[in-house]
Amino acid sequence: MGLMGRRSLDADEGLLLPGTTSIHMFFMRTAIDCLFLAPPDGEGQQQVVGLRQRLRPWLGVVWYVRGAQDCVELAPGAVEQAGLRRGALVRLEPADAS
Repeated sequence: MGLMGRRSLDADEGLLLPGTTSIHMFFMRTAIDCLFLAPPDGEGQQQVVGLRQRLRPWLGVVWYVRGAQDCVELAPGAVEQAGLRRGALVRLEPADAS
């Protein structure tokens, strides 16, 4: 289901979709940014193998991204704000439960 049905996503939030190499924006209410990540290396980092910015609700489709193992959906503008590019290394950490 991803973020379908949510009205927005806070700037500091993201949703990991493990095993996801493509997405669609049908039934989405808000634009999003997406990172497509390679499998983790030995240090727990993942390389950005694809990214899409400001995918529009209902219109955006991202077909299979070669080399991707996971997708992270982010608030629109998050990719630009973080300065992420293809080839960048990221480390995902679980949200604080408190």
